Amino acid sequence: MLVDVVPVGDVSAQVKRQASTGLRSVYDCEVTIHDAQSVPSGAHDEKRDQYRAEEFIELAGRVGSGEKNIAITPKDLFYRRRNYVFGLAYLDGNGSVISTYRLQTSSDGGFSNRSATEIFSDRVRKEVVHEIGHTLGLEHCDNKRCVMNFSPTVREVDVKEENLCGTCQREVL
Repeated sequence: MLVDVVPVGDVSAQVKRQASTGLRSVYDCEVTIHDAQSVPSGAHDEKRDQYRAEEFIELAGRVGSGEKNIAITPKDLFYRRRNYVFGLAYLDGNGSVISTYRLQTSSDGGFSNRSATEIFSDRVRKEVVHEIGHTLGLEHCDNKRCVMNFSPTVREVDVKEENLCGTCQREVL
């Protein structure tokens, strides 16, 4: 499987590297980094001052050259009535997106011996693996440690591991 990472906006080399590392280690796939794209016109909702996640998924699906494509953006995303999302993917689709906007935090997430950079990198890897999991047909998992567990807050992202639990792993094999 080939996954194409599509940076949208100003995405750091570190974020692209972490996304690639997470995908390779969990899915043992080939990863390419696409040329940076500009934010889709019409994606910004002025009332909310946020961006529609669907627009980024469509962009990734349109320009990405992989079997699965994931947009990564520093923009603050929302989906329908949700206040915000860390990422979004359509089940069994080929496009997905994550936002790094809310993954950065001054809180150490209870890991006082870890740097903010390490914590942020972990979150990026987990979210990329999570969203690509949806494109592979995985739904949210009840196992709090599984990367496919639904995480509405960064604290819950921090609790889960970067890997699929045994049940989810068997589903994607």
